[in-house]
Amino acid sequence: MSTTTTSTAAPRFRESITLVAGREVMQKLRSKAFVISTIILMLVVLASIVIGGLVSRNQGDTPVAAVGVVAEQLEGLPGIEVTEVPTRAEAEDLVREGEVDGAAVPLENPADGGPAMEVIGLEEAPGILIQALSIAPEVTLLDEPSVDGFLAYFVALGFGIVFFISAVTFGGTIAQSVVEEKQTRVVEILLSSISSRALLAGKVVGNSILAFGQIIAIAVLAGIGLMVIGQDILISDLGPSVVWFLGFFAIGFVLLAAMYAASASLVSRMEDVGAVLTPVTYLVMIPYFLVIFFNNNELVLGITSYVPFSAPVGMPMRIFLETAQWWEPLVSLAILVVTTVVVVALGARIYQNSLLRTGSRVKLGEALRG
Repeated sequence: MSTTTTSTAAPRFRESITLVAGREVMQKLRSKAFVISTIILMLVVLASIVIGGLVSRNQGDTPVAAVGVVAEQLEGLPGIEVTEVPTRAEAEDLVREGEVDGAAVPLENPADGGPAMEVIGLEEAPGILIQALSIAPEVTLLDEPSVDGFLAYFVALGFGIVFFISAVTFGGTIAQSVVEEKQTRVVEILLSSISSRALLAGKVVGNSILAFGQIIAIAVLAGIGLMVIGQDILISDLGPSVVWFLGFFAIGFVLLAAMYAASASLVSRMEDVGAVLTPVTYLVMIPYFLVIFFNNNELVLGITSYVPFSAPVGMPMRIFLETAQWWEPLVSLAILVVTTVVVVALGARIYQNSLLRTGSRVKLGEALRG
């Protein structure tokens, strides 16, 4: 009499990663809070671009009342919206009622060589009108900036906010998932079927897919918004920097995701998560603020474009400003890749050695030694 024993083989490493990554993605997509927050974020991005473009388009139009031949002289001046009235009294009435910011009327007896018109204001002189009427000297810039400073600030702000929010949001999700599995001891069941490295890789891959998908959606909506407000030229200017940003983000997020998972594996309670994640959060916040506040400082921006934690924002910003040589993004990306490989290897070791240890917080040195 013979007996046969059937056994179910454990899934391979790649299959395990796929299973875990699929579970992470589906859990997020089934979450109403995640879906609603993502839709709100998309709408906010689209609305901010459209409204900002419309406001900036109309912010320079200053209403001015003009009498007689003065109206003809003011026509065509940039930033001036002329309302022609027949008499000085009507022009003054419009100024008092707040319908216009100022008025310009002809002088009956102008002095020899003096101005032929008079500007009228309510409580103060209408600066925009006076500036438009002034004769400005010809200006020559020896080092003319290729990008407007105001635009550069908002591009830096956009890159920084997108990277910061995505890193903190999805990194926090990974950390919460790791601690929940340790606290409920679900991880013991998972590790009976798959390896800890496969579990870590699946979490990183799944959340990286979600974060990258969200970034692409934001980029598409930003492009649509710029087309709606007629800023097609800006799309072509932003195109190369956005493409590089996507590449840097894809690798940079893996780096941060591994750090979030490894840090969270050191604790077994949700109350302790904040303490272990603080250093990682600082690594995201500090470069974010440096790039935003020093976007016009070539030295600081150059340094941040090579530091792995800030390169995903710093280097695309330099590409947009046209201050980076063709080889610099490649060198920066290579540094980021090497750093990511090292950090992921160390993170996997910490994760593996800490995952089954419950109770008090595991010290970093003990987790590295195993």
